[in-house]
Amino acid sequence: MHRLFSGAAIAGAVVAGVMLAGCGSSSSGSPPVKTAAVPSTKAPVPVAAEPAGPNPSRSAQMVCAEEAQKDIAQALGITPTQVTTPTWVDHVYSCQYVYPNAVITLSVKELSSAAETRAYFDGLGTALGRRSVSIELGDGAFRTRNGSVVARKDYKVLEIDVARVPAQFGRFDLPPARVALNVAATLIGCWTGA
Repeated sequence: MHRLFSGAAIAGAVVAGVMLAGCGSSSSGSPPVKTAAVPSTKAPVPVAAEPAGPNPSRSAQMVCAEEAQKDIAQALGITPTQVTTPTWVDHVYSCQYVYPNAVITLSVKELSSAAETRAYFDGLGTALGRRSVSIELGDGAFRTRNGSVVARKDYKVLEIDVARVPAQFGRFDLPPARVALNVAATLIGCWTGA
């Protein structure tokens, strides 16, 4: 068991439950952290990591796609009022999930090698205030000083920015750090490397 932040433990079962709840499974109507998850029938098929190209990969596009919107709504207990049109600038695919009282920004930076990916990931840790405890997710993940989560998998770095999320969010009254962790686990669990 790892400690995400002082006073609150994150068990591997919590992250696993959120991951299993993603990728198109049905909702139980309760927060994934308190119920048994139903395994998805859409298991990701592993493929080799691909370097950044002129267009966003399927994995990057997935974070703003309709299926991800449904999976994130299930993980958070709230549906966004809008998901902005994604942008693709400097190999960063990004969109915002807009709610009546919050905005969650999702972005995926695509890189071309494992060394490049680690360097970018570590650079974000310095720039955003990486907390000392790592999160076991993807090929590595961490929480920032504002509760956001940065995770890497293959040649991609996912950032879930929760700077504009209130102290209690959604039907489950989740704190921003838990919002970011639930979103990260939902998305990383569905990535296939493409």
